[in-house]
Amino acid sequence: MDTMTLWHVTPWGFAALACAALLVGFSKTAVSGANTVSLAIFAAVLPARASTGVLLPVLIAGDVLAVLTYRRHAHWPTLWRLFPAVGAGVVTGTVFLMFADDGAVRVSIGVILLAMAGVTVWRRRTAQAGESPEADAGGVASRSGRIKARSYGVLGGFTTMVANAGGPVMAMYLLSAGFRKLGFLGTSAFFFLIVNVSKLPFSVGLGLIDARSLLLDAALVLFVAPGALFGKWAVNRINQRLFERLVIAATVVGGLQLLLR
Repeated sequence: MDTMTLWHVTPWGFAALACAALLVGFSKTAVSGANTVSLAIFAAVLPARASTGVLLPVLIAGDVLAVLTYRRHAHWPTLWRLFPAVGAGVVTGTVFLMFADDGAVRVSIGVILLAMAGVTVWRRRTAQAGESPEADAGGVASRSGRIKARSYGVLGGFTTMVANAGGPVMAMYLLSAGFRKLGFLGTSAFFFLIVNVSKLPFSVGLGLIDARSLLLDAALVLFVAPGALFGKWAVNRINQRLFERLVIAATVVGGLQLLLR
C-alpha cells in the first residue's frame, strides 16, 4: 500500500507532521526554502512514496492561500514560458515513480535535498560576489534565456513530481531573473498552484493519493492557515540571512537522515 491514513501515524509523528504543515503555510507566504524542511519531516515520519502523496494536498492548500495573498503580483509571461518544460519534467518524474521502490524514492529525495541545499549556498555566494541578475524581471527573450527557462522548468517539474521539491529550483530561477520580493511571491504562488493541481491525476494514478490518505490531509491542512498568516506578518520583518542558514542546515540534516536510513 502506497498511501497512509490518520490511524497509521503515532501521536508524536502527527505532531511532527503538523509542524511541517505550519512550515508549508509559512513558506508559501514568506520564505519558500522552508518547504524543504517540511519535505524532510514528511519523508522521515512516513514511507517515502506515501509522503509525496500526503504532502501534495497540504501544499495545494498553502498555494491557495498564497495566491489569495499575492495574486496581484504574478508575472504571467514568465509562467507561460516555464509551463511546457515543467510539464515534460512532471511526465519524466511520473515514469520514474512507476518503477522506483520506496528505497529508491527515499534516496532520490535525500539526494535532491542535498543538491538543492548546495544550489542555495552557491546562489548566495554568487550573489554576494556581485553577480547581477538578468535585467528583465520576466526572463530574457534571448536564446540563452529560453534555454535557461527550459532547463530549470524540466528540473523543477521532475523534482516537484518525485519529491515535491521544485521550490528551490524555481526560487533560483526567479531570483536570477531579477524578481523583487512581491513579484517573486506572486509568480511562484500561481506557478505552484497550477503545477501541484496538475500533479493530482498522476499521484492518484500512481496510488499515492486516495480517500484514506485524504483523511490525514484533512487533519493536517488545519495547520497550514496559521503558518500562512504568520508568514504574511513576518515577510517584511524576518531576518532573511539567518533564516536561510537555518533552512539550509535543516535541509542537509534531513537529506543525510534519508540517505542513512
